[in-house]
Amino acid sequence: MERVKAKRQSEFIKWMNPILVALHQLGGSGTPAEVTEQVAQNEKVSDEVLVKISKTGVPTFYNQVAWARQYLVWEKLLDSSKRGKWALTERGYNTVLSLDESRSIVLKWIGIHAEARRSKDQGKAEEETIEEQTESEPEKSVVRLIDVLRSLTSEGFEQVCQRLLDKTGFKKVEVTRRGPDGGIDGFGYLQVNPFVKMRVAFQCKKYAADHPVSVEHISRFRDVTRDKFEKAIMITTSRFTAEAIKAANEGPFPIELVNGDRLVELFEEVELGVTPVRVYDVDLTFFQPFTSKTR
Repeated sequence: MERVKAKRQSEFIKWMNPILVALHQLGGSGTPAEVTEQVAQNEKVSDEVLVKISKTGVPTFYNQVAWARQYLVWEKLLDSSKRGKWALTERGYNTVLSLDESRSIVLKWIGIHAEARRSKDQGKAEEETIEEQTESEPEKSVVRLIDVLRSLTSEGFEQVCQRLLDKTGFKKVEVTRRGPDGGIDGFGYLQVNPFVKMRVAFQCKKYAADHPVSVEHISRFRDVTRDKFEKAIMITTSRFTAEAIKAANEGPFPIELVNGDRLVELFEEVELGVTPVRVYDVDLTFFQPFTSKTR
């Protein structure tokens, strides 16, 4: 197999071992949103990096983490058998990757895929680089759904969130009328057990990827909910700043946060507005021994 050279080390390589570390901390598995948030927290990723958008219109950090995860899957360090879950394999549990080891894995799989494409194209030469691969998004279904949610009207997004809450177990979910609602977009009731029912308020922030929800939004929402509701939820198509996350978890009235990644996961979990599609990934490691000609 021809050795494939990269023009320069791509940014996503540095997230490969942090993904393994994050999954260890999460007990071995987690949703894409949980893992990505844990990586950002562990590596102290700045808000400036988190809101950066690539030239293809996707959030750069999340795109890079998704690509790093894909190479870990190909290397059998992560299990991809369960949709919507990232999980360590037995090998992944016992692996710690240096930056050079991560780079070697990436170069190996670029070579395997390039060889497969050359075979498919009947020997036509095709150069592949790490840098070129980061311009696409491996988890395109996430990007498409979040883009659809961002394209809705403000009223439409609130109504969709109402449907989602209803689908996830809330009762009598209502969207408040447009106007002076004090920052509350709607409310509903959650039956915790046969004896306890909670009145829950929610607020919807339909923002672009580069417009995070700030600590000021959290403070204002808490002010208008803590004396009237038992619980409050803030839902956004974007993300929350580190200060906003910290503020939401402080005090006797914490606010539940649902960022764009988690919002997509919830739609997929209850299959609201999405249709499940069964997809098979080709296991190139299985076919690799059969690609060389026998002399």
